[in-house]
Amino acid sequence: MKCPYCGFHDTKIINSRPLDSATVVRRRRECSACNRRFTTYERIEQMPLMVVKSDNRREPFNIDKLREGIVRACEKCPVSSQTIEKIVSEIEHELQEEYVLEVPSRVIGEKVLEKLLKVNSVAYIRFASVYYQYADIDVFLNEIKRLKENTNQVKKLNKKK
Repeated sequence: MKCPYCGFHDTKIINSRPLDSATVVRRRRECSACNRRFTTYERIEQMPLMVVKSDNRREPFNIDKLREGIVRACEKCPVSSQTIEKIVSEIEHELQEEYVLEVPSRVIGEKVLEKLLKVNSVAYIRFASVYYQYADIDVFLNEIKRLKENTNQVKKLNKKK
């Protein structure tokens, strides 16, 4: 490792410890020439996940784009930033666990819908309206009716408990 102070190429490791569930290693180093200390971080190189769009185009997975879509769906809804970040990180983790190189965009959309349905029905409908691109108002209204029926069923089950 090259010393950032004098440029000498021989440094020794003084201390190492894992961070972030052992996916990052923090190393404290000392230069053999100038004896100055510095810290480096070692990460596992991850293959970038590619999103396969419906027209078969491919683009790199962009966590900011995912977050932006969820934030937009949750606008003016009682959904905290912490909840949004939790959804984003859960989806990112699930995608990394389930897919190696490519993931269909449909899968990402379905995961977002699944998470939003548990959090806020208005956010779910907003995201669904963009995701499904409802061409007909009747289809959109049927989705809202289905959601309302499911919500009422859940309320009835909770009252019985």
